[in-house]
Amino acid sequence: MTAPLYQPSVVKALLRDRGFTLKKQYGQNFLIDGQVLHAIVEEAMEDADGEKLAALEIGPGVGTLTQALAEAGFEKVLAIEKDRQLIPLLKETMSPYAQVEIISADALKFDFTALLAALEGEFSIRVVANLPYYITTPIVMKLLEDELPLAKMVVMVQKEVAERMVATPGGKAYGALSVAVQYYSEPDLFMKVSSSAFLPNPNVDSAVVSLRMRLHPDAREVDRQLFFKVVRGAFQQRRKTLLNALAGEFQNLSKSSVSEWVKLASIDSNRRGETLSIREFAELARVYAERFQPGV
Repeated sequence: MTAPLYQPSVVKALLRDRGFTLKKQYGQNFLIDGQVLHAIVEEAMEDADGEKLAALEIGPGVGTLTQALAEAGFEKVLAIEKDRQLIPLLKETMSPYAQVEIISADALKFDFTALLAALEGEFSIRVVANLPYYITTPIVMKLLEDELPLAKMVVMVQKEVAERMVATPGGKAYGALSVAVQYYSEPDLFMKVSSSAFLPNPNVDSAVVSLRMRLHPDAREVDRQLFFKVVRGAFQQRRKTLLNALAGEFQNLSKSSVSEWVKLASIDSNRRGETLSIREFAELARVYAERFQPGV
């Protein structure tokens, strides 16, 4: 076993000796808490059932989590790093691990489908990452919407974002992100993490969310684009009633038609979008497709 990288003294020495300067625009906060690292890895490995494991990591930094994944038994670790200055350092720290592949790329523009095609069927693929806060929502949505062959995602995010991911209808945290994440997966707020677990300390607390990949049963038979058009309309102006919000999004319908549509879905048009469940959003999409879709 190679000495762990997560020790603060080791991380500081690596950065100092190579003249590395932290870049705020990349949200660089390196995970240095061994207990948190091991908890993340254990959660990522749960339910493997003897399968070969592959990890997709985004924003590996100096490689503290990358090393933990390799040491734990992941047979393939693909680490995507945007900061080119970190690539030589990562290749050095990960040189003892033949299963680790360092990829210099912007994750938001990267073709994950092509990357994972060679692994599909042979490995159980899991996203495991301490995500840079500035790209958390767009990268999570990209990974979900690309419908990649993933078994689960275990990601560190800002605590408030984690709470939005797992929120239930009716609360302030519940919104379009909640619906989208729960449409594609079954999320669980696995653990909260103090800012002291990072170098440097961020100004916010974090949380680890574990997402088991599966399409929500109430939305499987509904057109995805239409479903999310309904969701977008409902949440675009949260203070509006469902009637007014949907009328603003579906401008091909008169208000009386929107009222009839919502009534046919057995929903009170005076409710607001943040009170609707995924089942109710799916029912709105189903009724619209059957009765109000242009050309039908």
